[in-house]
Amino acid sequence: MKFGVVVFPGSNCDQDMVYVLRDLLKQEVVELWHKEHSLQNADFVILPGGFSYGDYLRSGAIARFSPIMNEVMEHADKGGNVFGVCNGFQILCEAGLLPGALLANQELKFSCKNVYVKAENTHTLITSAIPKNKALKIPIAHGEGNYYTDPASLKKMKSNDQILFHYCDETGNVSPESNPNGSLENIAGICNATKNVFGMMPHPERAADNELSNTDGLFLFKSLLTLVTS
Repeated sequence: MKFGVVVFPGSNCDQDMVYVLRDLLKQEVVELWHKEHSLQNADFVILPGGFSYGDYLRSGAIARFSPIMNEVMEHADKGGNVFGVCNGFQILCEAGLLPGALLANQELKFSCKNVYVKAENTHTLITSAIPKNKALKIPIAHGEGNYYTDPASLKKMKSNDQILFHYCDETGNVSPESNPNGSLENIAGICNATKNVFGMMPHPERAADNELSNTDGLFLFKSLLTLVTS
């Protein structure tokens, strides 16, 4: 499988993502500059974290109009897989590929720390290898990670199993105290209705190497690699 990692001006997690995919997981990876008009035959597109265009206006609001996003949206519309992490998640919401929006953190402060998340279900491409009810320790680094959507959309998302991750404590308990940014119902990650576009605020690529003493993020990447073996 060939992964395409999109690089915007201000992206700063693209090389972390490339390292995990290419060096640790031995996958083919191509870096896609935001002004390109081709995905270079990538099967799976990833929008990494960072501060695209300096997060002017809103996080992801300008990057959504980068030329490469026309290709990303077409890829998604055809059923191709797309995964956005942190700023990538924000861009996907701005582009309408995922429902809802990422608002400013409830305390109006940038938050950079390890948090715990739990997969709501293991029936999607990026959660299939995660042990049921396991609390994953994965870092966050964002100022606008407060997920919100309207009540009608939330109800629809729940009925369609589009909620992927909830913030929780180390024992897997979902509570207001384990919510790092005020996100609606502790939501940390979601997917679209057809379950081929995924987004989450925590950074699994920063928790995927033994040298970091944390490999919980590998559960997500091993889930993705079921595409290779299936």
